[in-house]
Amino acid sequence: MADLKQLVEDTYAEGFRSIYGEILITARDEKWLRHALNAVTGHASSTILCDCEAGVAQIVSSEQTPDGRIGGVVQFHVPRFRKDRREHLEKVMLARISQNVLTCPTARCFNRLDTEDYFKLGRKVAFFGDRHQFRDQRYGTKGWVIPILGGEFYLTRRFGFRDGVMGGNLWFFGPDEDIALAAAEKAAQAADAVPNVITTFPGGVAASGSKAGSSYDFTIASTYAEFCPTLKEKLGAESKVPEGVGSIMEIIINGRDLDSLKDATRAAIHAAADTDGLIRITAGNYGGRLGKSLIHLHELLD
Repeated sequence: MADLKQLVEDTYAEGFRSIYGEILITARDEKWLRHALNAVTGHASSTILCDCEAGVAQIVSSEQTPDGRIGGVVQFHVPRFRKDRREHLEKVMLARISQNVLTCPTARCFNRLDTEDYFKLGRKVAFFGDRHQFRDQRYGTKGWVIPILGGEFYLTRRFGFRDGVMGGNLWFFGPDEDIALAAAEKAAQAADAVPNVITTFPGGVAASGSKAGSSYDFTIASTYAEFCPTLKEKLGAESKVPEGVGSIMEIIINGRDLDSLKDATRAAIHAAADTDGLIRITAGNYGGRLGKSLIHLHELLD
């Protein structure tokens, strides 16, 4: 444990509040489920320029789904600091369900959050049926049936939403790209195995960790220059890259609540720690200015 505490910096990841929706997509087989999941979570890595942050929280077996088919749980997160957060999340879910799930052969879509507040997305998506759509009760749920060329598409009537957490993160410092990436891959895989969380970047790993703000007034975020290894010599004393570090990879974790993020962060640290040559595991924060959902790394080591 002493070695692990030397490897892991005594710092914290700074998460912030979100609102999120959670859906279950089922399909005839794993191939078509993967197609639906890939499509519905597309272009959703970062809210910097994406409409949301989306990812697959878990794959569930046929014994765990209403219609007895393989399924995948998807979360869509929108920062709570957006003034139009509810309206925006509804637009996000409407667009992604109608354009990426409805269109996928054999797919069905079910709500996963039974909350007091909800969106009537089933009715809105059902307008695609051009007055041929109808309500029905199937698979123990109330929903809408839309006639389509492939047969019928079914989705539940209501889709709930609730508060979540975004922005949990870990950074992996390696002497080169291979080692930093190997650690980040192990970490992302371990985090993805924890229920109720998502990693949204390609393969769960972000190679371009950002900071808030920019020297250009038309963008809200930019490369974190102080942590770019190739800028170490140029920045001189302003650089925060330790000696011997040639590459830094990051994973970002969103989820249902702070405890879920802590569980995923703990799993990620332990999975990555045995990477040969790894120099440091740390996390990004803004001194508490971004959010109040803090994940202290050393508290997760015992």
